[in-house]
Amino acid sequence: MSSLKQANRTQRGSLQIHEANPANKLHLTVVEDYEQMSQAAGQLVLHQLTQRPDSVLGLATGGTPVGLYRKLREEKADLSQAMTFNLDEYYALPRQHPQSFYQFMKGHVYDPLMPLGYDIPNGESAEVEQECTRYETAIRDAGGIDLQVLGVGRNGHIGFNEPETAFSSRTRLVALKRETLEDNAQFFDHVSEVPKQAITMGIGTILEARTIVLLASGPAKAEALYQLMYGDISPSVPVTALRLHPTVHVIVDKAAAALLK
Repeated sequence: MSSLKQANRTQRGSLQIHEANPANKLHLTVVEDYEQMSQAAGQLVLHQLTQRPDSVLGLATGGTPVGLYRKLREEKADLSQAMTFNLDEYYALPRQHPQSFYQFMKGHVYDPLMPLGYDIPNGESAEVEQECTRYETAIRDAGGIDLQVLGVGRNGHIGFNEPETAFSSRTRLVALKRETLEDNAQFFDHVSEVPKQAITMGIGTILEARTIVLLASGPAKAEALYQLMYGDISPSVPVTALRLHPTVHVIVDKAAAALLK
């Protein structure tokens, strides 16, 4: 497998850019820290909205994109013509619960940036299969996702697509792995309170986005990032599916890129 030494390296302002092996179809940007990662991601999203104000955005939750959303608020990003779809939502967690992804998005995006429209899986639905079908249909009826923002779990999951997820998977109810429960416990009083299931876009759904932006920060993401860049393309590491997509921007800080040196 190709090493990072075979990549072309340039310098653009404070951002250190590595152009990935063309066979990987990945555009890798390594920056100093979380703040610069958020700034670079914000620039990409703002450019998308400038080029197409009525863009359909796929958005993520968790600690990784918080800085991105802050940058969008600081720049007064105009989402007045844009539609957003959320990657996932906990199952059987009330929408009004402070740790629901709906509340996360409401505080970081919906209320301050006021997109023209937004959609998020209904984790309280009594008819889960119908809700998943509805969500897929809504994305399709909106014209598909123009730009999808992703984080990555330390076990390589994207959205809540855990290891061994088929690359053809669609929006569905999933069981969360132990590592994911442990990682998400930081947002709850105890790991036992973390919902054990979630509704998530499938990998097949994610790969239909026209452009994908993957963000990673911190040493816990280093192994997953290494596998993305140089490991086998395999359902055992879901993030490696992104190597099958033609336009993926990977923006990471130095700590996450530690194994690429």
